[in-house]
Amino acid sequence: MPIPATALAVGRRLGAAVITLFIASLVIFAILRLVPGDPATVLAGADATPATVAGIRHDLGLDRSLVSQYLHWLGGLVTFDPGRSYVVGGTIGSLLAHGSANTGILALAALIIALVITAVLALGVTLWPARWLRIVVTAFNSLSIAIPTFVTGVVLVQVFAVTLAWLPAGGTPPRGYLDDGGITLQYLLLPALCLGLPVASTLTRFLTEALQTELRAPYILTARAMGLSHTRVVLGSALRNALPSTLTALGVQIGQLLGSAVLVEAIFAWPGLGQLLAQGINARDYPLVQALLLVSVTVFIVMATLTDLLQTALDPARRAAVSR
Repeated sequence: MPIPATALAVGRRLGAAVITLFIASLVIFAILRLVPGDPATVLAGADATPATVAGIRHDLGLDRSLVSQYLHWLGGLVTFDPGRSYVVGGTIGSLLAHGSANTGILALAALIIALVITAVLALGVTLWPARWLRIVVTAFNSLSIAIPTFVTGVVLVQVFAVTLAWLPAGGTPPRGYLDDGGITLQYLLLPALCLGLPVASTLTRFLTEALQTELRAPYILTARAMGLSHTRVVLGSALRNALPSTLTALGVQIGQLLGSAVLVEAIFAWPGLGQLLAQGINARDYPLVQALLLVSVTVFIVMATLTDLLQTALDPARRAAVSR
């Protein structure tokens, strides 16, 4: 029985993702070994004797060959046992679980804010093409991209936490996210807004341009000739056909949220993967940093693969190309 073309296309994408992850693991492992500094020396302390440092290196497995170290690390990943942290302390699995939960909540809140802003601005400037509104949207896109994230974060803290004292300057809800929704929103708003603004500007630009392109298509002229209103044309036809290209940008932006989260979590003292990565780098904690970098690459690859598959499902032309 022949395998459907769509299933073959999905299999090819998944195979490419696995190969990319394997290559990424090699690159991450090699690059970290080129970073100056010895985790055994950091763990032993400045006054440790060479014998003490050598004993710690043996206990950590750093005296083995690089190939042996890589295979040991890869075997731990395959069995879902990435090992223990050298310096930060604790099992890497528990550290990743705690950091991933905090970063995931922050990233989800930032994504919701970005999508709301994108929908309001892109649809607003398309449905009501007033000159002043186009100027506002253009200025928002330019400022959100031009101003670095750490500057936006500092300004938000200074204005809303220090000057106005409306929101907390940093940290997570003291009694957990589910205890009080109002308190959780207060702690989430500033870091999520800081993280979501660049994403919103990028998506707004992509969606606005896609909508304008669709509105110049011949089928739109036919719909207008049939007496359909501008609002119905935009929401009923143009928006649906503009989504596939915007989804590609959305997938890339979701993958990049982890990279941006490093700065945002540092500014707002948010105990997520970003802060954990900074601690691991400063401590030369190889296993922890390796796991965190590989998690970031995995998220990016997974989002890119899912976006590609979703775009294929939504775009008839791509579905036809895959089926041939």
